[in-house]
Amino acid sequence: MDLLSQIDKARLPKHIAIIMDGNGRWAKEQGQDRLFGHYQGVESVRDIVEGCAELSVGYLTLYAFSTENWDRPQYEVIGLMELLVKTIRGEVESLNKNNIRLHVIGDMNMLPDYAQKELNEALQITKHNTGLQLIMALSYSGRWELLNAVKNIAHEVQSGNLQIEEIDQDTLQKYLTTSEFPDPELMIRTSGEYRISNFLLYQLAYAELYFTQVRWPDFRKQNLYEALLDYQNRERRFGKTGEQVKTGS
Repeated sequence: MDLLSQIDKARLPKHIAIIMDGNGRWAKEQGQDRLFGHYQGVESVRDIVEGCAELSVGYLTLYAFSTENWDRPQYEVIGLMELLVKTIRGEVESLNKNNIRLHVIGDMNMLPDYAQKELNEALQITKHNTGLQLIMALSYSGRWELLNAVKNIAHEVQSGNLQIEEIDQDTLQKYLTTSEFPDPELMIRTSGEYRISNFLLYQLAYAELYFTQVRWPDFRKQNLYEALLDYQNRERRFGKTGEQVKTGS
């Protein structure tokens, strides 16, 4: 029995988030330069986006470039930016054809002008699409996002548009970069690391975490199906007891 047929389509997570880890290590194992791993990782992105679209998953967030990644060797950062532009340029027509809408979260102002231009064009081209919502986390970190949200809320209080007593969880979520998306229900991290690395710190509060030894360039639909089956075998309680979940009380 193949993995896809075992998945309960009625119990899929609405939102999957993925930390795409292991490109550099995969390349090293192949005796290649780190950038070679990043280029191969694009194939995995294409396959997983296609897999999520086929399953009618609503939202897919990919952690593509963190704020900490700016500290990597300059040649790698430049190479990653060039790869980003090349990939967006090459994939935007396919995204549009398949009714996939692209979003970006993160500090886009830190990206080179040519990368911002390419991304903004892709965002405009796909903005009316209603299928899979593909969210790229670029120059993103959870702490950066939370700090920005706190600053913006403080400005609203200072200007008299918001009272301190009115601030609640909904207020904070409104100022996050993910305000228009539901929180992820499943977070996948590849390459055998067991941490969330400053990724969606607030939004992952109740996500199921799935870690795999598979390096990102080797991650394909079958690996996604394995993660989904693992997710569907878990009981999501949200602080309740298992008995309460079963009885709906």
